Amino acid sequence: MSARRCVSMTGRTIRTVNWTSVRTSSSCSMNVFDRQMKRNQKIWSQNQKNFQQYNYLRQEVGARVADRVYDVARTFPLTLDLSGSTSFITEHLSKDVVQRVVLTNVSPHTKYTHSEIPTMCVSADEEFLPFKENSFDLVLSSMTMHWINDLPGALRQVCSVLKPDGVFLGAMVGGDSLFELRCSLQLSECEREGGFSPHVSPFTSVNDVGNLMSSAGFNLLTVDVDDVRVNYPGFMELMMDLQGMGESNCALNRRSMLHRDSMLATAAIYKELYGNDDGSIPATFNILFMIGWKPHASQAKPARRGSATASFGDLFKINKKNQ
Repeated sequence: MSARRCVSMTGRTIRTVNWTSVRTSSSCSMNVFDRQMKRNQKIWSQNQKNFQQYNYLRQEVGARVADRVYDVARTFPLTLDLSGSTSFITEHLSKDVVQRVVLTNVSPHTKYTHSEIPTMCVSADEEFLPFKENSFDLVLSSMTMHWINDLPGALRQVCSVLKPDGVFLGAMVGGDSLFELRCSLQLSECEREGGFSPHVSPFTSVNDVGNLMSSAGFNLLTVDVDDVRVNYPGFMELMMDLQGMGESNCALNRRSMLHRDSMLATAAIYKELYGNDDGSIPATFNILFMIGWKPHASQAKPARRGSATASFGDLFKINKKNQ
């Protein structure tokens, strides 16, 4: 970690939600993010000499996704990784689990090689996957899907390119991520400018992720949330790191600039409301982890309604017999 950053990672799963196959009607997509700006931000970030020093969050999340891959007791002959750039997931995997990887990236000039797993890089957009149906045994995604405009459509495409009984494992920033930054910016702008503008992009909630995956056609869904808390020396260091990650705001309704007075007020409010005893400030990232399977005849199915042969009301009788 960078010496100036003083980063500490905390948090494990804080709650788990298991979703049944509840189908919801698909909604029309709307553009929330400037995808071209996000591509430019990522390409700029990847071209920086010190790019690796800003990868601490992606490395942490990628390792946690890899842990979930190992929880699936099977070998995947062909895997699609939508994480972009360097794959922070497959670097934690072995060829015994993942035999071949196709890695997508927004920049056509980025090349990635794995010391053990054969990897092919493809320049592709997560919203428009250039792959045939039933092509992959496993699809992975880490820290990219929170910038997708048509998230329902992207999940449907992921389900489509999976083979029957294939699995999708993903992680994205969501929930109340960066709530400290959001609140501090709003308070400072209201104080200095008489109103506030959105400077932190909107995030998807855990409830929405489960519903969207179910609507996309996935079965056996699980969505869980990890809190990752990172401590920074100050407000400016946080903003510089977000820029270095390629995670700056790209919402279409964003403001092009933040006044100097508002920035100074934000730094003071942030430290006053959320500062640590050592003078650092925390930034909380809610990471939504999702697992879904493409339907297959071999998968477990719920029993037919009304087919039970015993009532919950009779359970006390069983206990009495065993005593």
